[in-house]
Amino acid sequence: MDDDLTDLSRDDLVAEVIRLRNGIRAHRDSSGHELCWHHPQLWGLLPEPIPDDIKVPAWPQFLRGCLRYRESLDRQLPQAPRVDVEFDH
Repeated sequence: MDDDLTDLSRDDLVAEVIRLRNGIRAHRDSSGHELCWHHPQLWGLLPEPIPDDIKVPAWPQFLRGCLRYRESLDRQLPQAPRVDVEFDH
């Protein structure tokens, strides 16, 4: 799966690491409602295509997962400022 890396020069490998780090940073620096979104830009950093058969949970399971994710933020980032901004396209 990662055979494309074996033929890269050192400079090309460094450029690839920088590209991947920039993508990870963009995802890490998401804030507010951006944390809840599907992030194809992050997945697009990989050389293989994004699978067409991604499974999406039904609404009740999805909402329970959202609640658990938000609860985990309270535990892991209790000092993070809270905002009351409503989602708006």
